[in-house]
Amino acid sequence: MIDLPVKMRGVLLTGHGDMDKLDIRQDIPVPVPGPRDVLVHVAAAGVNNTDINTRLAWYSKHEGASEDASWSGQPLQFPRIQGIDVCGQIVAVGKEISADRIGERVLIEPCICEANGRELEPPWFLGSECDGGFAEFTVVASRHAHKIDSELSDTDLASFPCSYSTAENMLTRANVHSGETVLITGASGGVGSAAVQLAKARGATVWAVTTPAKSAALRQLGADETISRDTDLLATPGANSVDVVIDLVAGNKFPHYLEVLRPCGRYAAAGAIAGPLVELDVRTLYLKDLSLFGCTILAPEVFPNLIQLIERGAIAPVVYRSFPMEQIREAQALFLEKRHVGKIVLNI
Repeated sequence: MIDLPVKMRGVLLTGHGDMDKLDIRQDIPVPVPGPRDVLVHVAAAGVNNTDINTRLAWYSKHEGASEDASWSGQPLQFPRIQGIDVCGQIVAVGKEISADRIGERVLIEPCICEANGRELEPPWFLGSECDGGFAEFTVVASRHAHKIDSELSDTDLASFPCSYSTAENMLTRANVHSGETVLITGASGGVGSAAVQLAKARGATVWAVTTPAKSAALRQLGADETISRDTDLLATPGANSVDVVIDLVAGNKFPHYLEVLRPCGRYAAAGAIAGPLVELDVRTLYLKDLSLFGCTILAPEVFPNLIQLIERGAIAPVVYRSFPMEQIREAQALFLEKRHVGKIVLNI
């Protein structure tokens, strides 16, 4: 156990808006764990779309409004410490938690079903409805801090929680299994590159939609075929040619994602970087007996399964670059350029 300070370094999100809402501070009170909590000394935390979307109030369905601009659709409480990807070490525990947990290296599950000793319905998300990892310390219910036994660095491990659990949840919901063909949109991003690896780990054939400049990197991760974003999907891979679409893009190509699915195919979505409003021909949906899944809340088995895959070395981290926490604005600016493959991580 380390000697715990009273104040800590961190980044406070002070409201919805531009990067001037990211306030880098030295005097944030260190959180105190409740009876069923653990206090985690944060080592590294990944940068995600959700950090930027939350800051910009992108989740709001009412343009310019903030009353529903969070994952849960509830008003965000400011100031908030963001950071949904956390790798760290337990340094203190609540009175109902065994002191044997102190010293454990952990990854924090992003989908929070317990806080302040109570079950949450709907769940919260780390760095959105509750404080996350863009600070030296964070508190979470003990059940959400998963012990990890790995030789990977803290930076590498911080690339996993949100992106890989999101991807694994999509594959779980869509019931992807060996021998199937999976089309993954936005395949060069954090979730997309994770989905490539995780689908291959299930024995699927993977078609990755990306830019030509990123094609080689995705083939190294296991993609069997890569497709340019400008390709007519009805020509390649063709109508009725894939079993599952893992979609992180949406936008105006959404109708084609359903057309390339075979009858009884499955479509899973967890992003809309090309635009959230799409055109759906309901005849395609019911005449092909398609199943559509929206994927946010993690199935209970997803994060423990992810921990096992990491420990076995079945999947590998894809870290593009790391920054000190104080350079969060530079990290987010690079993230927004969308020229990278994999994750950008803050070292805390």
